Amino acid sequence: MRNIFRKSIWVVGLLPAFFGVTGCHSYHIDTTIENRTGAAVKLLEVDYPSASFGTDTIAASTAFHYRFQVQGNGPVKLQYTGPDGRQVQITGPTLAERQEGRLEIVLLPGGRAAFHPQLTPHP
Repeated sequence: MRNIFRKSIWVVGLLPAFFGVTGCHSYHIDTTIENRTGAAVKLLEVDYPSASFGTDTIAASTAFHYRFQVQGNGPVKLQYTGPDGRQVQITGPTLAERQEGRLEIVLLPGGRAAFHPQLTPHP
């Protein structure tokens, strides 16, 4: 009986180490959206596979930061109301599940945007 108890304690003691080695890794993409349009933009929404995020406004020459996890595959889609009141829609790079890294989006005058992904390759 005592021998079984010792083996049980040994196994239970190794479980945290096992889960530490084989535990889940959470893949995230850190995003920065810079507004270089020269004026505030409103109702910004960024759609990515399985979800979206946004903010009411980004003032000129400021940035908005957000961290998200991709589930599925598909393009980044960006929309906002420009300084002239027009709706702007832009499609960016395609993301894949389990990618991680950084994605910089720079909003430019004339309804344009530059995407600067620094992401792990598609798994």
